Amino acid sequence: MTRTTVSIVVPVLDEAAGIEACLLRLRTDFPECELVVVDGGSTDGTAALAARHARTVTAPRGRGRQLNAGAAATSGDVLWFVHADCVVPPAALGALRAALADPRVVGGGLRLAFDRRSPGLDWLRVTSNLRARRLHQVFGDQAMFVRRTVFDALGGFPELPLMEDFEMSRRLARRGRLAVLDVAVTASARRIAAHGPWRMIVLMQWLKLQYLLGVDPERIRRRYERGTRRGRRAH
Repeated sequence: MTRTTVSIVVPVLDEAAGIEACLLRLRTDFPECELVVVDGGSTDGTAALAARHARTVTAPRGRGRQLNAGAAATSGDVLWFVHADCVVPPAALGALRAALADPRVVGGGLRLAFDRRSPGLDWLRVTSNLRARRLHQVFGDQAMFVRRTVFDALGGFPELPLMEDFEMSRRLARRGRLAVLDVAVTASARRIAAHGPWRMIVLMQWLKLQYLLGVDPERIRRRYERGTRRGRRAH
């Protein structure tokens, strides 16, 4: 039986401080996986640093656009979307392939962990993992993976200014099962901590509700940016 091939797509924007360490780790831990970086217009030299370690393409700024551009540049049977500030354990690849041995599984993600602890972050970790398992909502920092055939049939990620991963999860759940692997990806809590975990939890739940109520995604993006600017001033 032919082994399932996996392509890792890493979307980046101004990640010069950590992109080389990220890519070296992915190269070491997943040497058989195709690796593509998609730069959304970095101004700090991220693209040049990434090009030393992986095929690097550019796309208009925006997570959905970048993810779709990265997918288009790959050839694997499975697309695995990994954020530059997340650490994926080596065991994840075997768990991913085992989950996809079930033809009913169209994609999924990993359990979420953070690189630091606080009451707010612990709450977010627990509720995010419950949400993924019970509500079939996998977000980008959970290292989402998707069968290419399903990804193509859906037309890729919706090119929204925000909530592209949330909407993708909803569409995938209509196509089949989403698996949450019993392996944890460790996400950086730097941005959440900078704005205050509880504050960010409330903000993101409010924005998600707005999206479900049909508010224009561009308005939601502006509200998110206003909210995070206020958070920076408060800290």
